[in-house]
Amino acid sequence: MDAYMIVAGAIACLGLSAAGSAFGTGYAAAAAVGAWKKCYAANKPAPFLLLSFVGAPITQTLYGMILMFIMLGKVGNVSAGAGLPVLVAGIFSGLGIGLSALFQGRAGAGACDAQAETNQGFTNYLAALGIVETVAIFTMVFALIALGKIA
Repeated sequence: MDAYMIVAGAIACLGLSAAGSAFGTGYAAAAAVGAWKKCYAANKPAPFLLLSFVGAPITQTLYGMILMFIMLGKVGNVSAGAGLPVLVAGIFSGLGIGLSALFQGRAGAGACDAQAETNQGFTNYLAALGIVETVAIFTMVFALIALGKIA
């Protein structure tokens, strides 16, 4: 039973992380398309840089994948009763990472609009997205520490 819970936790972690990335990239992509349309309508060049804002939330899927592999590595190598803690860690770390991606995409949407309109502030917008990304990185690192304590 523990092995099944570990696998379920690993899948939940990846799935929730990826769902957040899907929402985040979707929000940012919709904003980029709208910003490009405004540029074309005004006969202004459409900034290719907007794709960096669109792609930013995809990295959270990688963080979920890293945790998934660590969790799957525990199948068969843990003491009895370790399945539930890994399942809980998978759900909550996936949720934290996924929400980071979702809100990074929302911030990326605003960055797309601002960059296309003003053609200024690119570094500031990336810095703001990086701060939101840090939540996912912290979540992954702290989850790795917690998973290391599960024998």
